[in-house]
Amino acid sequence: MIRLLVDTDTASDDAVALVMALRHPDVTVEAITVVAGNVPLEQGVQNALYTAELCRSPVPVHAGMAGPLTRPLQTAQDVHGNDGMGDIGLPVRGRTPAPGHAVDVLLDAAEASPGELTLVTLGPLTNIAMAILRDPAFPSRVRRCITMGGTGALPGNVTPLAEYNAWVDPEAAEIVFQSGMPITMVGWDVSRRYATIGPEEMRRMEAVDTELARFCVAIQRRLLEYCLTQTKLDGFDLPDPIAMAVALDDRVATRVDRRFVAVETGGTWGRGQTMVDDLEVTGRRPNVDVVREASRERFLALLYGAIGA
Repeated sequence: MIRLLVDTDTASDDAVALVMALRHPDVTVEAITVVAGNVPLEQGVQNALYTAELCRSPVPVHAGMAGPLTRPLQTAQDVHGNDGMGDIGLPVRGRTPAPGHAVDVLLDAAEASPGELTLVTLGPLTNIAMAILRDPAFPSRVRRCITMGGTGALPGNVTPLAEYNAWVDPEAAEIVFQSGMPITMVGWDVSRRYATIGPEEMRRMEAVDTELARFCVAIQRRLLEYCLTQTKLDGFDLPDPIAMAVALDDRVATRVDRRFVAVETGGTWGRGQTMVDDLEVTGRRPNVDVVREASRERFLALLYGAIGA
């Protein structure tokens, strides 16, 4: 049984990743912790609660950090919609999160089960960085960390160099990447290549004709518009779900390179770039497993397994 802690800034692709985890028969999601990112914190909490409810899951959802460590929050509501769920009219309000701050929940869970929990991060790394700042032993207590963030190869999706999660709180990302935590990075380049859902795949998903299948396609409405016009994809991509797929099945990642990775925290254009030392020119010890290639077939199998009857 895989035991997960999922940290998310719940918007449309995060919700699909949550469905994949909550519906997997061999997975226990012990807590969902929410961070501000794609949407403000309160909206992210509501979206996570709604998704868990749709999955008939009693998983506790905890609110965490309401903004980056040192910078003002810059959401991605232009990408995912004002509510983060495509602005399709879902009742994503009025639910009550579980008591306890997300950072406390992460620290307590890791201390109670050292070496047993897999952490999956789907948003900015603010909650995780705060946990490390509070307790430097936290990274050593995590079995592994699968993080959707950064890019192993250019381009980025916010600047030519940077992916959103790393860009919105680069200071937090750098703290986490240099913490010694066993990190597997699933960058936006992996999603772009292996997890883009084009028109034919959209029709196939809709044809599954379950509530979850319809939900997972419908909430991508605003993301689809953005991808077609801005990131030049023939469909919408699912970065958080393919990162979740790597957490659920190691075989999804078909090529992984052990590299030194640092996160650029300064500069106008360089902010948030994940600097991957492929040629080992820094002489620094590798600290991150960088996913380079993935199995689209295994990813889709996990996705369809989650949204089926």
